[in-house]
Amino acid sequence: QVQLLESGGRLVQAGDSLRLTCVASARTFGNYAMGWFRRAPGKERDFVAGISWSGDSIEYADSVKGRFTISREHGENKIYLHMNSLKPEHTALYYCAAIEVGIEFVGNYTTSYDYWGQGTQVTVSS
Repeated sequence: QVQLLESGGRLVQAGDSLRLTCVASARTFGNYAMGWFRRAPGKERDFVAGISWSGDSIEYADSVKGRFTISREHGENKIYLHMNSLKPEHTALYYCAAIEVGIEFVGNYTTSYDYWGQGTQVTVSS
């Protein structure tokens, strides 16, 4: 069983940057592919970014390419989502997700992941 805890979400102004952090309780964090998803008000939970267990494979939703960056820190069992030039449409509850795979894999769908955090709220004011 893996527990995920997100943090870093808060109210910011348009144009600001923010870094979200997800800490995983897994003993073998290196075996897990990780992802970030978000649920905007009234919408489905959508893929934002994913990173393989090695960190060598990364994918982004088209809407965040060039603006968001996902990374992982193996020694600390953490992944990050760096968000730049935020816009009001980025307002959402951001979730961290994990799947133990042990192979080079990046999941783009909610069904790709077994474990989810509770989310951290990002609100961008205009």
